[in-house]
Amino acid sequence: MPTAVVTGGAGFLGSHLCDHLVSKGYRVICIDNLDTGSLQNVEHLRGDEFLFINQDVTRHLSIDEPVDIVYHLAALASPIDYLRMPLHSLKVGSYGTHNALGLAKFKRARFLLASTSEVYGDPQVHPQPETYWGNVNPIGPRGVYDEAKRYAEAMTMAYHSQQGVDTSIVRIFNTYGPRMRPSDGRAVPTFVRQALEGKPLTVFGDGTQTRSFCYVDDLIRGLVALAESGEHLPVNLGNPAEFTLNELAEVVLRITGSKSELVYEALPVDDPQVRQPDITRARQLLGWEPQVQLEEGLRRMLPSFGREPVVA
Repeated sequence: MPTAVVTGGAGFLGSHLCDHLVSKGYRVICIDNLDTGSLQNVEHLRGDEFLFINQDVTRHLSIDEPVDIVYHLAALASPIDYLRMPLHSLKVGSYGTHNALGLAKFKRARFLLASTSEVYGDPQVHPQPETYWGNVNPIGPRGVYDEAKRYAEAMTMAYHSQQGVDTSIVRIFNTYGPRMRPSDGRAVPTFVRQALEGKPLTVFGDGTQTRSFCYVDDLIRGLVALAESGEHLPVNLGNPAEFTLNELAEVVLRITGSKSELVYEALPVDDPQVRQPDITRARQLLGWEPQVQLEEGLRRMLPSFGREPVVA
């Protein structure tokens, strides 16, 4: 039975990864301090194949058994969270990544860094390939997350080139699905929550800015494929289908049957105007591309909010 360590394993993405790895026959060691994760996400995973450790990754990580792979997903990924805890966000990206890489080195394990499309900032190249260096404001409010992830990528490559650690980097674009916190501030759960409550949907800016939404099952499948490959350079994972926020709102209203109106508020500082992954490398290296389209994915997600979707 191979053993995987998943930092941030009680979070949205991390818990889905833990589910997938257990189903593949892994023993999974989940490390999470529950700042943004929840035990409810992993309480169904019990027995010899799963171990939960309540710990902050900014402290030294010690595992008393062999480890085959370390998935470093711990992060404050929601704007609400990293704006609330900016210093901790920076520490997770720096100290946390250092500790996770140190564990992988000590255990001679494969390492996967969950990076983000936010390393591209407000992009001037569209869609975004992995060769694009980005357009990030290091001193803006989003810099505590964007630069933490950019630093984490630099550290990961340094450990690979100078320390010989077997590393990989995934740049994750907008992902959604069950177990997202209804009030985490991101567009999909916010729109769904507001629609179900009969409240106006809050759209920042004029709603013409674009995002690409990948269903969580597709993302986890690609993430594991990358971890099991021999690739070391960054790989984008996301759905290349591009939607405006106004279009996303329309789909949410349709599947919920809500009569909510849209209200427009000022665009946050440094909010990206476009976001769309170039997934050419994922297709070529991993044979991966997303299969679940936006409306189908939202219909799968809705029951986790306590409501069945309106019949199409």
